[in-house]
Amino acid sequence: MGWLWAIIVGFVLGLIAKAIIPGKQHSPLWLTTIFGMLGAIVGNSIARAAGVESTSGIDWSRHLFQLIAAIIIVALGDMLYMATLGKRKTRA
Repeated sequence: MGWLWAIIVGFVLGLIAKAIIPGKQHSPLWLTTIFGMLGAIVGNSIARAAGVESTSGIDWSRHLFQLIAAIIIVALGDMLYMATLGKRKTRA
């Protein structure tokens, strides 16, 4: 069940990050989901390092760290995607 939640959270974080980033992102949906999953993992690590542990109720600060990490990873991942695979797809 943990993997299913990781995929769902990654999908949602990736879509939110794509909506926040200005301009058009060219990475496919499956790659955006992976970027969102990585953002959740990195965001949790940063939150734990900052002293944010699990709290009662909704942990908004941890989710904020996850979202910021997902935005950065989606933006960098999309630039890397366009620099490598994306150019071949636009020429074809």
